[in-house]
Amino acid sequence: MATKSSRDGRKAVARAQSSRRSSWLWLAAGVVVAAPIVVIVIFSITKSPRAGHTRDGIGEMQSPPATVAVGAEPMPPWPTPADASAAVAAAGLPMLGSEGAMEHIHAHLDVLVDGEPVPVPAGLGIDTKRGTISPLHTHDGNGVIHVESPVKRQFSLGDFFTEWQVSLSPDNIGALRAVEGKVVRVFVNGAPQAGNPAAIMLRDRDEIAVVYGVPRPGETIPWTYDFAEGL
Repeated sequence: MATKSSRDGRKAVARAQSSRRSSWLWLAAGVVVAAPIVVIVIFSITKSPRAGHTRDGIGEMQSPPATVAVGAEPMPPWPTPADASAAVAAAGLPMLGSEGAMEHIHAHLDVLVDGEPVPVPAGLGIDTKRGTISPLHTHDGNGVIHVESPVKRQFSLGDFFTEWQVSLSPDNIGALRAVEGKVVRVFVNGAPQAGNPAAIMLRDRDEIAVVYGVPRPGETIPWTYDFAEGL
């Protein structure tokens, strides 16, 4: 016959075992509850964009093209902005990890001031320090504007001049103002354009000429451009 002390001992062992089972059950339940939270946190970290660019740019490209060109007003020539990412952000566009492929077109830009060409610099919209690129950019200094976007979207001359950080309106290009007979004119494929030049949309193979000065009879306005093979 079991003594009272042995019975008490068995009860103590049973209580201890029950306590351990309860502790394991609570621990297991905690793991089950915490696992989805850990997964969500990890997913959020891996999906969050690094500073200065997005993974695909789609979320930042829902706004319409710019119809104004926000920038400084210096005299030409106008160099590539020192901070490409800030200039692109001013245009409301994202910096991408690579060029997009959904919208892929090229236009050519000539800027003439008193009959003399002003260079369109290479590397507009490209941040070499961060390794990122705008869907609207230049590679070389030949005036070719590249649109390589991850979404179907229109881009404007206002977008481009804002990335260039040069103010553009019907009355000025940078510090050049429409005074004393000098005017700002824009031509697309040789045809004069009325209204706000910043609102002109970029189309594939367009030749765009932004011209400042006194209009003269017989002046030469660029009306076409020989794009390189593959563009």
